[in-house]
Amino acid sequence: MKNTPPLKIMFIASEAAPYAKSGGLGDVVGALPLFLQKMKLDVRIALPNYSGVSEKAEKLSGKKVEQLNIVPSVEMGINGTSRFGVLRTCLPDSTVPVYLIDHQYYFNRKGLYGEIPDAEYGDNGERFLFFSKSVFSLCKEINFQPDIIHAHDWHTGPVAMFLNHYRTYDSFFKSTKSLFTIHNMQYQGNFPAETFSLTGLGNHSFSEQNGEHFGSFNFLKSGIRNASRVNTVSEGYAREICTPQFGYGLDRELLLRGNTFSGIRNGIDSQEWDPEHDKLIPFNFDSANLAGKANNKTALQKKFNLPVDPKIPLFGIVTRLAEQKGIDVLASALPEMLKWEMQFVLLGTGESWAEKYFPVLADRMPEKCSVKIGYDEPTAHLIEAGCDFYIMPSRFEPCGLNQMYSLRYGTVPIVRATGGLDDSVENFNEAQGTGTGFKFTDLTKDALINTVGWALYTWYNAFEEYSAMQKRGMALDNSWPNSAAKYLQLYRAALEDV
Repeated sequence: MKNTPPLKIMFIASEAAPYAKSGGLGDVVGALPLFLQKMKLDVRIALPNYSGVSEKAEKLSGKKVEQLNIVPSVEMGINGTSRFGVLRTCLPDSTVPVYLIDHQYYFNRKGLYGEIPDAEYGDNGERFLFFSKSVFSLCKEINFQPDIIHAHDWHTGPVAMFLNHYRTYDSFFKSTKSLFTIHNMQYQGNFPAETFSLTGLGNHSFSEQNGEHFGSFNFLKSGIRNASRVNTVSEGYAREICTPQFGYGLDRELLLRGNTFSGIRNGIDSQEWDPEHDKLIPFNFDSANLAGKANNKTALQKKFNLPVDPKIPLFGIVTRLAEQKGIDVLASALPEMLKWEMQFVLLGTGESWAEKYFPVLADRMPEKCSVKIGYDEPTAHLIEAGCDFYIMPSRFEPCGLNQMYSLRYGTVPIVRATGGLDDSVENFNEAQGTGTGFKFTDLTKDALINTVGWALYTWYNAFEEYSAMQKRGMALDNSWPNSAAKYLQLYRAALEDV
């Protein structure tokens, strides 16, 4: 009996941690392939060779990045032929190949998408059309005939469109299917109609099927229309983006996909985020012995110059200071919340008003509030390990990871019931002795204040219930193997589609 050859999966994404990351997309692409490989899949990644990526790869691995002896090319429509180089490395501490698409003009720049927040490069449409096409030349040059090309977010939305075109005349891709994963519906890659001329498919092909959207070329729509299967990063977010409120004009496109659109919640790296073995926190602990968590709370209070008091509940947040994260609602609610017996710490960067507002509030209430503008990994881990409660008042949250980190570290989450937050946190029910956190529905100042008040009441008046909630959360398994198994099922379903 012959052994069945492993499924061959080519990831193509604009980010992959730790080499290039601006958000959750990079986390997923840097983690999911590792677990797919453990399930005996032949999985590889195509990533732009942004400035500094190859140097970072060499530093992390201690090995020189390999320059492949190939010079593939891409036809860029009216712009003609564009050649590129290919470098090869691996995800850290693994054998998962990462192919760096090396094009100096498109990718050797200071930023991934732009040099300052909310100001993207004017040629991003051209850059990521090139990148989307490059994966096909790459696969042929390295003789990797993928069963599935797994494309991520708007940057690679056109991949499925190109695949459907190539399959009609190139036997190399005749059996290849595609999966398109949406990480954030708000960002769609909407470009002027003339951008389509760079696809090389001819202006006669510019149609709704290929991404035409009210006269513009919408990369995300192109992916939704053409991929064999489409998914997003949680079951709850999959439901939400099929509504006008969260679909940003493409909700009907997803509804038309029917059962070929689904949600799979992201996992967490249970080795990096493990309170029992975490090397970034001063005291390790587990659910059977929470003494280390109490010691981490003391260390966190000292680090943020707050009074050391184990009896006062400590609330925290590590976040991008952005509207999506509900930071404006938190800002309006916090002064009233801090009238209660509680402490609050914040770590993050983002919108300029927020970077000014929160430190000013901390200066006014130094006994109760402390803020660090910036980001560093050890402090983020210490907040998860040392806090009693973790606040996430997001407007929308495709998946969210911090609430799952919090659960694992015995830090009870307080979340808005949206997307992946709603999926992963069970609301506290004192009468039934169930729940892993506190949830609220309306994104308002009063709703947040009332929910924090509910959490404080539980802390001060039903501490045994709080402790039980901690342990229920710590017992959950939100690790990547569960999610990876669901992706394998999705790949197989795509391959069975006609």
